Amino acid sequence: MNDLQALEQELIKPSAALISDLYELDGDILILGIGGKMGPSMARLAKQAIDQAGIQKRVIGVSRFSDKQTQGELEADGIETISADLLNESDLAALPDVANVLYLAGTKFGTTGKEAFTWAMNAYLPGRVAEKYRNSRIVAFSTGNVYPFTPVTSGGATESTPPEPVGEYGQSCLGRERVFQYFAEKNNTPTLIYRLNYAIDLRYGVLLEVAKSVLNEKPIDLTMGNANVIWQGDANEIAIRALRHCDVPAKILNVTGPETVSIQWVAQEYGKLLGKEPKFVGEAQPTALLSNASEAFRLFGYPRVTLRQMMELTAAWLQGGGTLLNKPTHFQTRNGKF
Repeated sequence: MNDLQALEQELIKPSAALISDLYELDGDILILGIGGKMGPSMARLAKQAIDQAGIQKRVIGVSRFSDKQTQGELEADGIETISADLLNESDLAALPDVANVLYLAGTKFGTTGKEAFTWAMNAYLPGRVAEKYRNSRIVAFSTGNVYPFTPVTSGGATESTPPEPVGEYGQSCLGRERVFQYFAEKNNTPTLIYRLNYAIDLRYGVLLEVAKSVLNEKPIDLTMGNANVIWQGDANEIAIRALRHCDVPAKILNVTGPETVSIQWVAQEYGKLLGKEPKFVGEAQPTALLSNASEAFRLFGYPRVTLRQMMELTAAWLQGGGTLLNKPTHFQTRNGKF
């Protein structure tokens, strides 16, 4: 496990391109919603790149921090933290003015039955944040769930594909985008809508879920027969570098890996790695939730960590008893109910 952890640390180091971009970027960085799956590693990546660039720049993370351990670990790594409820008007107003904002706040899982809260977090709060940070650059996280399902032979939805979200979660995320777009033009706020489709870490993600099912001999539902995945470290790097590509009107950017990944193929490969025979239920449909990230590759290059690397690392992590987040992606969901 020590070797795996050392390799993981190597794979989340900042690239020369990120260090160069942060050297050129003026102002501090604020991460709103830092307490989620991606926030802590994104903050650490930014801090490492800043240190290696030899510049003075603060990285500030905001969250309710229900997990105080995460807050303490971030501060130990040189990241400033602020405990705040972003839906609380006085908490939001008290936040510092910062030139660069990474907006990660939002809600997905458990949204069924909590639709009103979902819309408040995903569509109302963005307007309050956009007004607060009208003089900043904003990279606002969104999701491929705003797209319709596309044929698995199509190459996935591009940024010009008209949104057609299935279910209230996807609809509320489109609401978030529209609000940020509105305020970008109203206040001349450079903004980038970051449509992410399935980031992967050794502790969570589509690949881990398939590997766990193979290892535990549980049937894998093939109904959503294809997916896109990207290493979380690569997704974090693109998010930070995207601060230099914010624009008015807001730029939309798909972020994911280059492959249209077959879930059945992944399961069969994990069968070889784990010495198990995968079990399947359902039949792969001709459409899936897929994104085409060729524009992101044009701007930032291809992801550094390959699909095969991610799969082999995940299998080794699982076999070695590595810690897991137990936060399923529900990538199999086709009705939009999370």
